[in-house]
Amino acid sequence: MLTLLRDLRRRRLELGLTAPDRGRSLAVRHVDAGSCNGCEHELTLASSPYYDLQRFGIGVVASPRHADVLLVTGPVTSRMREPLLAAYRAMPEPRLVAALGDCALGCGLLGLPREAGSGVEDVLPVDARIPGCPPEPAAIAAALLELIDGASVRRPAPAALPRPVEARRANGASLSSGPGTRPRARRRRRS
Repeated sequence: MLTLLRDLRRRRLELGLTAPDRGRSLAVRHVDAGSCNGCEHELTLASSPYYDLQRFGIGVVASPRHADVLLVTGPVTSRMREPLLAAYRAMPEPRLVAALGDCALGCGLLGLPREAGSGVEDVLPVDARIPGCPPEPAAIAAALLELIDGASVRRPAPAALPRPVEARRANGASLSSGPGTRPRARRRRRS
């Protein structure tokens, strides 16, 4: 086994395939602030053997006291505002916050603003923005790896991102029609 690993390392050096120097790990605490669970499914896929975030030192922890990053999905509802702030306060310094998905970015996809709340950036300072509804596992992995590398993950603020509801209104479409939805068929009443 050691011979195979030594040969593999030598072959990588010959081909110039050096692994990026990631000297530390990243502990992620996930908080669902009121999402539809689409982002959670993609986050689970990012932890699957295909993407395998654990090989880069990224792991999900159960307590915010052990976390480096607070990964928030969904719009921050009125009932989740205080628990989200409590989780943020329990984290050790330096605290990083990542907003996962368009709802967490404040794009208003899930429900009405008075019911669904606002984006994460209205409550906490956001270091990484991962757009998409839901974002692909590769995008999630890339954003978390950028946090490990210490690279700037600043993306356009939610105000600069196109808001899907406003874009659909501008195109003359109804709010219930959008990508991935189809009009409901009317049921016939039986006589």
